[in-house]
Amino acid sequence: MRLLKRVEYEAVYGAGQRRSSPQFSVFFRAQIALPKEASGRELTPGHEGFPAAAAPPENAGSISRFGISVKKALGGAVVRNRIKRRIREILRRNRTEIPTGWDIVIHPKSSVAKAPFTPLEAELVRLLRGIRSSIPGGVPKA
Repeated sequence: MRLLKRVEYEAVYGAGQRRSSPQFSVFFRAQIALPKEASGRELTPGHEGFPAAAAPPENAGSISRFGISVKKALGGAVVRNRIKRRIREILRRNRTEIPTGWDIVIHPKSSVAKAPFTPLEAELVRLLRGIRSSIPGGVPKA
């Protein structure tokens, strides 16, 4: 599942933690339940009626959501899209290795564009596995 809205990215940057490696920076935070309006539509942070502290979701342990942010400085659209495809493939191939219940934003660094796939995969998976140990108690509670 993917993070799509700017508000979701900002929530991860603002309330989350960060880990870095030579080729990636990873921002992450435990998922929270989004309250719903009377109409049933979810409220997001920054909207009127959104509470200051939301409870953990009932399905927090089921899946992690990802966002990939590639700066224009890394290259043209073709290069940036290739980087995103490679990262999505790493996430797809290592689904079982990645901890669940997190919102994660991945920032590749300039060296990712020309690096071989296998070392990139090993480095990103190592970073993502380390998320589990970043919070006392390990995985966020559902």
